[in-house]
Amino acid sequence: MKQLLFSLLLLCPFFAFSQSNNSPSSYDPHEIAITGYLQTQYQRAQSPGISSFSGGNFEKNSQDRFMIRRGRLKIDRSDKYSSIVFQIDATQNGVALMDAFIQLHRPDSKNLLFTAGLFNRPFGYSIVYSSGYRDFPERARVFQTLMPRERDIGAMVTFRPDHKMFHFLTAELAVINGSGYSARDYDTKKDIVGNLGFKFDSLANKKLHIGFGGSFYKGSVRNDTETYYTSTSNGFVKNTSPNNVGSNAKRNYYGGNLQMQYDNTFGATSFKAEYVAGTQPGVASTSSITGPIASQSFAAQPATDLYLRPFSGYYLWLSQRIAKSRFTALLAYDVYDPNTDVKESEIGAPNSFTTAGDIKFSTLGYGMTCQIGPRIKLTAYNEHVVNNTTELPEYVNDLKDDVFTMRLQYRW
Repeated sequence: MKQLLFSLLLLCPFFAFSQSNNSPSSYDPHEIAITGYLQTQYQRAQSPGISSFSGGNFEKNSQDRFMIRRGRLKIDRSDKYSSIVFQIDATQNGVALMDAFIQLHRPDSKNLLFTAGLFNRPFGYSIVYSSGYRDFPERARVFQTLMPRERDIGAMVTFRPDHKMFHFLTAELAVINGSGYSARDYDTKKDIVGNLGFKFDSLANKKLHIGFGGSFYKGSVRNDTETYYTSTSNGFVKNTSPNNVGSNAKRNYYGGNLQMQYDNTFGATSFKAEYVAGTQPGVASTSSITGPIASQSFAAQPATDLYLRPFSGYYLWLSQRIAKSRFTALLAYDVYDPNTDVKESEIGAPNSFTTAGDIKFSTLGYGMTCQIGPRIKLTAYNEHVVNNTTELPEYVNDLKDDVFTMRLQYRW
């Protein structure tokens, strides 16, 4: 029985396409079900005290660390008309609420779902894709910046046609606070998120699997000062007026994604890509706000002037299961450019108002996973992080901020 379970796990990696956080463990009627996963890991940074998107920043004098990256405990229940999901995350930093939502549906069909509570924002592919099934240790920098911790509070409608001719389609539309999963809404505006996805699992004699889709995010951020900055090709333009207090800056994203897998004699080759661009309200980098997080989305009312930046970002993920072994090779590349208007050589120029919050970062990741057993996975992964050089004194050269991760995961 164990060998059968292990074989199914290795032979069907594309099953992960359906591993959405916005659903119970099963829609079949059941009483309380408890599932989850634990990720414990060792990390070594290239230098002490670096800012990192690989599990958080390192402490000032720390270059290596042991940590509990994720400790998820999920409780759910389903009946004829509804489902409820409650999930927490317990780490060395404490216990945090991750999911808490109710889903309603017709008794004879799940083609139309209404979700209310705390859930993953339905944008693109990687945001709703469970970290317990993802081969790569973390989501790309661009998504950690735009949607930190992935969740928000609101209501969502999901449509999946029952008819076989349209079973490949999923449409989602949500109205959310916009302030993230752990924050109270700080203005009267609500954000709208939409996603349209397509999935084809039985092409080329069931060896080829393809998924793709498009998403949008339409929101805003309240300005609490008399000044905000708009981006130009030479930096920022300062806009000052008493009328700017209480105005709303646009926070708009547009994205596309693609997933492909081909089962072949070498194992299974999987390629996933996602691109997103738009306008992101941020702040200036300061001594207390490091460059990489100056354009991060806000969980509370920003107290300083807003900087409106046109951004773009993407990731490319390639994984290759090695024949019928337990090993899968990983290769990834992601880019986040928080300000596509300015060149790196212009950042830090006099009177440009540019800061470290406008610097472009790229990350090359490579490693391997080993499926030790049906529930246990070992991952070794290295990230080579590169920032473009600028006129800013602390960013004249590339920072020494690479990170190596060795992770052990148990899922139940």
